[in-house]
Amino acid sequence: MVETLSQLFLSTVKTYVKDGLLTAKVEGRYVPLSTDEVARRVKHLSLGLADLGLGPGDKLVIFSENRPEWTMTDFAVLCAGAVTVPIYTSLMPEQVKYIINDSDAKIVVCSNRDLWLKVEAVKHSLPSVHHFVLIDEQGPEGTLSLSEVMGRGTSVATADPGLFEKRALAVKPDDAASIIYTSGTTGIPKGVVLSHGNFVTNAKALDAVTEFTDKDTILSFLPLSHVLERMTTFSFLYKGATIAYAESIETVAENLLEVRPTIMISVPRLFDKIYAKVMDNVLAQSPLKRKIFFWALKVGKKYGARKIRHRGIPWGLGVRRRLAAKLVFSKIVEKTGGRVHFFVSGGAPLSSDVAEFFYAIGITILEGYGLTETSPVLTCNTFDKMKFGTVGMPVPGVEIQIAKDGEILAKGPNVMKGYYKKDQETREAFEGGWFHTGDIGHFDDEGFLVITDRKKDLIVTAGGKNVAPQPIENLLKTNSYIQNAVVVGGGRKFISALIVPNFERIEAYARTSGIPFASRKDLVEREEIVNFMLAEVNRTTPHLASYERIKKVVLLDRDFDVDSELTPSLKVKRHIVEKTFKALIDFLYKD
Repeated sequence: MVETLSQLFLSTVKTYVKDGLLTAKVEGRYVPLSTDEVARRVKHLSLGLADLGLGPGDKLVIFSENRPEWTMTDFAVLCAGAVTVPIYTSLMPEQVKYIINDSDAKIVVCSNRDLWLKVEAVKHSLPSVHHFVLIDEQGPEGTLSLSEVMGRGTSVATADPGLFEKRALAVKPDDAASIIYTSGTTGIPKGVVLSHGNFVTNAKALDAVTEFTDKDTILSFLPLSHVLERMTTFSFLYKGATIAYAESIETVAENLLEVRPTIMISVPRLFDKIYAKVMDNVLAQSPLKRKIFFWALKVGKKYGARKIRHRGIPWGLGVRRRLAAKLVFSKIVEKTGGRVHFFVSGGAPLSSDVAEFFYAIGITILEGYGLTETSPVLTCNTFDKMKFGTVGMPVPGVEIQIAKDGEILAKGPNVMKGYYKKDQETREAFEGGWFHTGDIGHFDDEGFLVITDRKKDLIVTAGGKNVAPQPIENLLKTNSYIQNAVVVGGGRKFISALIVPNFERIEAYARTSGIPFASRKDLVEREEIVNFMLAEVNRTTPHLASYERIKKVVLLDRDFDVDSELTPSLKVKRHIVEKTFKALIDFLYKD
């Protein structure tokens, strides 16, 4: 029975022998790694790291983009009984230094020279680190290459053939597997300690509520430093599925066509962008093609509404749906590789309009909910029980309770051991015996969980009205003229928004409307453009309550900065954004 991640690995490489367990782009083409090759590399790497002094409970940092070596290093660490500490590649040297020092890491594994420069900048301020390892060959003086570490492990394996399995089987379910530092939308990041049992029970829960096998291929592009991508990697490998690694977030569209995955994990922003691009293309078509598209979409939504409720499909509707798929939907689905079984969305709320659109064209998005502290999945929509605008029902083993103030509380075998070296914060998080998520939500009349917003993000207007900004922002981002949005108005008389326009669209509108501009800054300050965008905002949010309606907008001449204003999982750091654009926000309310 699989109870630890080391047992999971041993079970997978024994049960699912295949030519391509992991695959990545090498010199322009995807090159597979067989199960046997993955098993060999993990074994030798694990023994090599142990030979460098990495023992049970010791910490090793992985600072790398997604690639097979990330996953193999992770399993090598876990099978040695040690603890993996992932770091997002977008973090700055000072942030990297904080995590390495706070976690007491003994070894740092870095993927390439660009990331090594960030580590090198703070190298002399890392007293706990004994070894630096570069995945790519020819590291600078004072570093080891991954192949050198595996070479040490090969010698150890020859001298003691059963040592790797012995150490892997000695790991217990309650042993720490990873310390994952929270994204830090507020304050200093905290190290979340997750055990082998936390991850394994959640991986099994995902297996129980979704459908995947060793025949599936997953495209991995969400950073493995993100707990959702990491746990689903464990879950997919538990069933022997093949994992292909995208080259980068920028190349996902290209890699989809190359890999032709059946499953992909993502955050809502990708789906928002695909939706906006499709609608943008449709609106640029001839009146006849637009009419055909919206007819097909209407048919798809009717078909989807019956399917999602497990109602029979009338013969005529089935015929129209097949025609709609042939004329319209197949062209969109082909852009994803044409083999998608389902997508998983997490990390932030997915707009119900976007979810319904994808379902109508034949792509199922299973939206779930969870946090780093819960390994992460607490609830999930499934093929049997799905409802747009919700995050589904609790997965097996998880209990959810709603506190009097609306906060979501959770219990389950996937809930963290605590925050590393932060006893007070741990006690506060588990006050009353339940984990306090910090999210506000409720169960609807069918038992589906609906997330309203983060408890700390709720905006209280001068009139005392509580406004949840995330649902409004999600609506705004479905508009093809809007790239990004942040709702503001705490302590003010009305709600406003900072809008990042889709510059390609808004520049085209300005040209066709005869509105001159010399630069993006000039464009976003034009009164005609501001009025046009406010009209688009009102058109996109017609059903909001009066106190939720956006009365004014300010247009930004750039998107939010990934390094400072967004978390690595692309959530907005509201306190940073409001501080950065304070003068513009104050200007909105100057009257």
